[in-house]
Amino acid sequence: MFAKDVATDGAGVFRWRLRVYYEDTDAGGIVYYANYLKFFERCRTEWLRALGIDQTALARETGVQFVVRSAACEFRRPARLDDALLATARVARLGGASLVFAQTLLRDAGAPGEPALLAEATIRVACVAARNLAPVPLPKTLLQALQRPVPA
Repeated sequence: MFAKDVATDGAGVFRWRLRVYYEDTDAGGIVYYANYLKFFERCRTEWLRALGIDQTALARETGVQFVVRSAACEFRRPARLDDALLATARVARLGGASLVFAQTLLRDAGAPGEPALLAEATIRVACVAARNLAPVPLPKTLLQALQRPVPA
């Protein structure tokens, strides 16, 4: 990933570019449905990195980790082998021990064919204690990072 692959807009939407590889597709060259969740996960992870949050260090220093509590995805159009994609994430709701993300996957405007919405997802991520997986408040470092704009 290059610095230009990460951006946000005024609405707090994080953007991350990726490409569809052979390993992402089924026998017909179409992205296998479960891989959309992987793309969304990678986007959220890159969002944290762009905020300066290292999940390994955060877990070591605070004893917390993040787990997906629920995921709902609407598939609109297929992504295909070699497509350039744009994944987005924004915090739709901030709870005491959870984040709800609104995410999209689009065919990138620079890709062959028309830019298109491929999938939309709502992902709820819970903050839990690593030792027993019980819900715990979001770390202050994360809450502080959410106040900063993501560097473009």
